Order: sequence, then C-alpha cells, then structure tokens
Amino acid sequence: MRKIILSLNVTLDGFCDHTQVIANDESHRYALEQMSAVDALLFGRVTYQLFENYWPGVAAHGTATETGVALARRIDAIPKIVVSTTLKEVGWNTQIIGENIEEEVRKLKQQPGGNLVVLGSLSLALTLINLGLIDEYQFFMQPFVAGKGKVLSEGLRERLSLRLVDTRVFQSGVVVLCYEPK
Repeated sequence: MRKIILSLNVTLDGFCDHTQVIANDESHRYALEQMSAVDALLFGRVTYQLFENYWPGVAAHGTATETGVALARRIDAIPKIVVSTTLKEVGWNTQIIGENIEEEVRKLKQQPGGNLVVLGSLSLALTLINLGLIDEYQFFMQPFVAGKGKVLSEGLRERLSLRLVDTRVFQSGVVVLCYEPK
C-alpha cells in the first residue's frame, strides 16, 4: 500500500503558503532526496497551476542552479494528479480527479508503487486530513512571520494528534518536522 505524504510550508505565525518559502540549494537537495521515493504528486488546482507555470520552464531551459534544475526535471517527469472540479483538460503528465475524491484517492493508495505526495494545496490537504488519508506530515517551518494567509487549523473537523518521527534543520533556519498520525 502506498503512503500519502503531506508537504506543507508553514510560517512561524501558522500560515500555509507555497509562495512564502526559502528556496535554495539545500532545500532543493532535500526535496530531490524525498522525490526519489515518489510515484505521483497530488495537487489542488491553485498549487498545480502555480507549479505548472514554473517548473516545466526550469526543467526545459535550465534556468536555476544545478540542483534546482535536477529537481525541476524530477518534478516534470513524475505523474501528477490534480483534484479539481473546474479544470477539464490538463497536460504536463497530469490526470484529473473531479469527483468521488475519497474513493479515487483510496484506489490510488491501494495500487503498488512508491509514495504519493501532496505539495501545498491546503484545501486538498484539509479534505484528505479530514478523511483520514494522510500517512505522514512534513511541515517546513519557515523562519519568518507572514502576517496573513490561510491556516491549516481553520478547516479541521477535529483535533489532529501526531507523533514526531524526524526533524531536519537547514542552514537557512527552515526546520522540517515530520510526523505520523498517532
């Protein structure tokens, strides 16, 4: 059975925003390591479109550091699944789940293979958390206060109890906290 890993960037004041990050070679190396065990990326529409507008260009034109380009090429190659009721057509090695989210994601988990990773996509993350489908949480604590944004706690149906399984501290001050459900 495949695991679903949620990877969220969180500021010190608790806001989740994939555009509010410190992205450098160290974080890209870590992401590249993590992507070696990933068979598919899961996105909500907004984060999917953010990624689709950035990563394919980096992969094709090499407009980043060597590590950034390697990460872009890995992201580009991995199959993608976007959960959206508004998108009707997609490219970029992507399929759409438009309805029956719980049933479709459970089917994905039952398939053989590597992990499925949800990158950002707070609305999708909340849906999957509330359905009990997340197997691992990776919170990338960004060393700054954003002052505004969306928070994970506003959509939770009940308390989420977690057990810390790993930590990693980057030179930039980003701290990765990895948890599993208790």
